[in-house]
Amino acid sequence: MSLSHTAAEYMLSDALLPDPGGSRAKGLRLELPSDRLLKFVTVGLPLFLVSLAFAREFSAGSQISCFSPTNFTGKQSAYVDTACWDSLLHHGFDTEGHAVTKSLWALKVFPYSLLVVAVLMYLPYLLWRYAAAPALHSDLLFIIDELDKSYNRSVRLVQHMRKVQQASAEPERFWEEYERARRERYFEFPLLERYLTCKQHAHSLVFIYILRNLLLLLFLAATCLYLVFLHLNIFFQDEFSCSIKTGLLQEEPHIPPLIPCKLVFFCVFQLISLSVGGVYVLLMPVVIYNALQLCQWDKGLLSVYEMLPAFDLLSRKMLTCPVNDLNVILLFLRANISELTSFGRLNAVSALREATANKEDIDTVVDFMTLLAGLETTKPKP
Repeated sequence: MSLSHTAAEYMLSDALLPDPGGSRAKGLRLELPSDRLLKFVTVGLPLFLVSLAFAREFSAGSQISCFSPTNFTGKQSAYVDTACWDSLLHHGFDTEGHAVTKSLWALKVFPYSLLVVAVLMYLPYLLWRYAAAPALHSDLLFIIDELDKSYNRSVRLVQHMRKVQQASAEPERFWEEYERARRERYFEFPLLERYLTCKQHAHSLVFIYILRNLLLLLFLAATCLYLVFLHLNIFFQDEFSCSIKTGLLQEEPHIPPLIPCKLVFFCVFQLISLSVGGVYVLLMPVVIYNALQLCQWDKGLLSVYEMLPAFDLLSRKMLTCPVNDLNVILLFLRANISELTSFGRLNAVSALREATANKEDIDTVVDFMTLLAGLETTKPKP
């Protein structure tokens, strides 16, 4: 008998979770994987393409090629290229023959506008980092620590039950006391459950998370509309007529009124705009999906922790509208599942519970540990 008691003690000691070796604060992820991917693509793509555009500009030299008259010298041709690039005005005629001008200045500032786009895409991340991440970090540290501690308390409770049962002269009396304690909920540790219940009535995290996704969706849509505007108005005109008859050259008779010019970098800007617009359109459903995650509960994580005697949010049906801070915390707990040591063990216990023939004997991890410790031989069947 002493050998079986010793084996049970070793088994229960091994079931306890070890204390975390290092600080969990450094390992917590305060961004969901999909949000991290969105930040990398929405900010990194325009910066990468802008760097290519600037490299093309510095390596290729002049971004414009004007067809100057044959009697112009080399310096005069260079002046024509510079003047037309500085003005970027297309001089033409409408259907009635009236002279009209059209500015192509947006082509000149297009690389810099992509830099502005990258900054705008980074603003939702800054909002989340400084407005919500500190509070979320504290919540995750407390909840992960309490979940692991609740599991250890359950195992220590079984260890204490073994000692009391072995010292009891009346085993039936012991199990009567055990059932009464369960009915009166003496085994519960209500701090964590009440904390999570309070988070159901808080909405600061969910408000900032929804605002972050709405801002990102707004900036994506605005960028796509801006690129559509450029394509419809400018990006189909790689040739234009330039006039340099201004200032001191206005009265020079040998200078033609209009000089045809061609934009050398035009195809590069077209490719960049199509790439950015196409990727941003594909990312819009991802942003919408991230926001819609808050419309349903992640009950997989909660159902596993129903094995703890101090945790019965599902069984009490305390989960109401999912648009609250608790649902946001559950999403980030799922992303930080590697920091939650007790989840793997409780998940295994839950799977064994489903495979057990007499499921009515296993309600919590305490019941499962009593069965493993060998107390089922004296526990009365219901």
